[in-house]
Amino acid sequence: MNPEEKLPFELIKRDIVVKREADTSPKWGKRPSERSADELVKHGIVIIDKPKGPSSHQVSAYVQQILDISKSGHSGTLDPKVTGVLPVALEKATRIVQTLITAGKEYIALMHLHDEVEEYELRKVMSEFVGAIKQLPPIKSSVKRQERLRKIYYIRILEIKGQEVLFKVGCQAGTYIRKLCHDIGQRLGCGAHMAELRRTQAGPFKESEAWTLQDLADAYYYWQVLDDDTFIKKVVLPIEEGVRHLPKVWVLDSTVDSICHGANLGIPGISKFHSGIRKNDMVAVMTLKDELVCLGRANMTSKDMLGNKGIAVITEKVFMPAGTYPRVERF
Repeated sequence: MNPEEKLPFELIKRDIVVKREADTSPKWGKRPSERSADELVKHGIVIIDKPKGPSSHQVSAYVQQILDISKSGHSGTLDPKVTGVLPVALEKATRIVQTLITAGKEYIALMHLHDEVEEYELRKVMSEFVGAIKQLPPIKSSVKRQERLRKIYYIRILEIKGQEVLFKVGCQAGTYIRKLCHDIGQRLGCGAHMAELRRTQAGPFKESEAWTLQDLADAYYYWQVLDDDTFIKKVVLPIEEGVRHLPKVWVLDSTVDSICHGANLGIPGISKFHSGIRKNDMVAVMTLKDELVCLGRANMTSKDMLGNKGIAVITEKVFMPAGTYPRVERF
């Protein structure tokens, strides 16, 4: 990967700032790597390599059938003809997809030009689409049809063969690649359309981490029939992988349960945190065992968290069940 070919969150380098050294008791909670296959299936994520044909909703339904679960949710709809990375959250983890839907995406697209174009002109025009662009969603789309701004982070032409152009594009969530191809054709003056599309990255999840539906079915068979959970533990990831791209705040054991009951995170409960947190950033609040407690909005910057009082994070979505860590009475 070229250094320039990164989504915005990948360009941010964060350090861990220790505010208060603390230990975590082995009596409470469990490190994500120590969870059983059953726990993962009830509270995890599987990255599916979506095949051509079914809708994203159908793929999510197939995952439910394969794993014999009652609930799942996918992140970022792919059209039936489009293949590639489709994160599917399982059972109690379904709300985590909201952090992925808004994250950047990467695609490889095959664009067909309606006439021959000089390579220099093609490269020049395509480079002009990097940055903020205006897009009118296609007639057949799930959003209101009005012009909106979207960001193209990078475009790189991989191959040109006659009127076929293979290119890679990193973009803001909600960007329509079909419309991007059309608009490039319009600016070239020859017209163009998208012939094929594959998503190679969705938020922090890359193509190399994706599994086919058959892989998932095989993993489930090995686990349930052959009593071998090795494969299923590779295929199903802990829910914490869904916040890999977010800045984090780690809290003391004694603080966890109050957050599980919906309390906001005050500075005294913090053990350590990532540098570079800005006010209103979405942050993941973690235990010292790296378990996800909740998602919230930063109420102050990393620098301000070095202080002694105040609310650091406004709790929004709690994932850890109350009672996982002991309740601490404060007088």
